[in-house]
Amino acid sequence: MRARAFAKINLSLRVLGTRPDGYHELRTIFQSIALHDTLTIRHVAGPFRLTCDDASLPRDRTNLVWRAADRLWKAARRRGAPRGVAIHLTKCIPVQAGLGGGSSDAAAALRALAKVWRVDQQSVREAAVTLGADVPYFLEGGTVLGLERGDVLVPLPDHPRRWVVLVIPPFGVGTKEAYAWFDRDCRHQHFLLSRGAPDLSLRRGPTRGAVARRKRLATAQGCHAPMLSPVTRTERRVGAAGAVGAELARPGSVNDLEAPVSKRHPEIRRIVSSLNRAGSTRAAMSGSGSAVFGLFETKGAAFDAAGALKRGNRSAIVTRTLTRAECRRLAAK
Repeated sequence: MRARAFAKINLSLRVLGTRPDGYHELRTIFQSIALHDTLTIRHVAGPFRLTCDDASLPRDRTNLVWRAADRLWKAARRRGAPRGVAIHLTKCIPVQAGLGGGSSDAAAALRALAKVWRVDQQSVREAAVTLGADVPYFLEGGTVLGLERGDVLVPLPDHPRRWVVLVIPPFGVGTKEAYAWFDRDCRHQHFLLSRGAPDLSLRRGPTRGAVARRKRLATAQGCHAPMLSPVTRTERRVGAAGAVGAELARPGSVNDLEAPVSKRHPEIRRIVSSLNRAGSTRAAMSGSGSAVFGLFETKGAAFDAAGALKRGNRSAIVTRTLTRAECRRLAAK
């Protein structure tokens, strides 16, 4: 049996504040793309085994695919550690790129092993929630609004098909460090605003214009109020849906993590600018980075842009968006 694990991009990613549980409150638009890893599942005698063609990835219980197998084995009410199945993972999705490769692999493993071990879909969904905030999305696929930690999902109408250029710089970005940079930059910016830090260029106290400029800078860097006002889940969904419509109607893209990551890795900003100059209708860093995507209306324009952006240790991949129906139809082919 083979299962495809599709990558994703974030058409929009807003960090709205810090939650009481320490996670960040998000409003994001997930979009599936055709780039995928492949899981090959076969029956074996003995304990569960995981192999991978990428030697840098762990093959033990720290791997999300291994953990997915363990969760589903327990959901099937079987004793001990999982056994009777081997999975070989063929990697094509770059790691530490903000494309969701590990989470998508886990979701693909859940879907495939649910068939092997005859586990109901409710148990599959419950297992997905325990593996990571975006794992439930990969069970859905397509264009989806993610709220709260990104795990409260609202399916959206399919985004029009677009060709996607993924530019992969020669470095990765860890999710934890990206959010830590965001928090650090926002704390610094809020400190300046609250203390009325002097405008050093004028060597005197801040004018109204200086304060307004700092507020605009904070907004541009994605620094919002530290906590959301309490609202019901229904109110949040309705309000977010309206905001999503406005964001998708704009030609640009918004990712609140892009500024803090670009501050440490200026190449991110340069790649976004290059994609815009190449004619992209929407360009941004995906998730916590380091991959940057650009959307193009034609295949030819996408390949032209990819050729121009591929240089040095930087790679470029051309793929396309997928609808929810395509994700489901192609997942097991």
